[in-house]
Amino acid sequence: MPNLYGDILSDLCAGLIGGLGLTPSGNIGASASIFEAVHGSAPDIAGQGKANPTALLLSSIMMLRHMGLFQHAEKIEKAALSVSLAEFDNLHLAYVYQSLTVLIRAFAADYR
Repeated sequence: MPNLYGDILSDLCAGLIGGLGLTPSGNIGASASIFEAVHGSAPDIAGQGKANPTALLLSSIMMLRHMGLFQHAEKIEKAALSVSLAEFDNLHLAYVYQSLTVLIRAFAADYR
């Protein structure tokens, strides 16, 4: 899949879950990989207590799985999801997140 399609797909998925603040990112190459939040550093809200760390946490979960540290990833994922559910009180968010996790794993499997 060309990179442009991946970018379009990630933007569409971000819209489903509430925006880029919840969207993780992983660029997996043959000799190197990088995992980051899709939204960037958000300098316009730095120091205001408004930044949402969810995307960075989800990206770190993807990185841990890529490194084969599945138990570590599972613990962080459970904690992040439980906080998200308590904070938003929204089971729909959990359903969409699980669906996206399946989608991301399928794409990652194609690149291994």
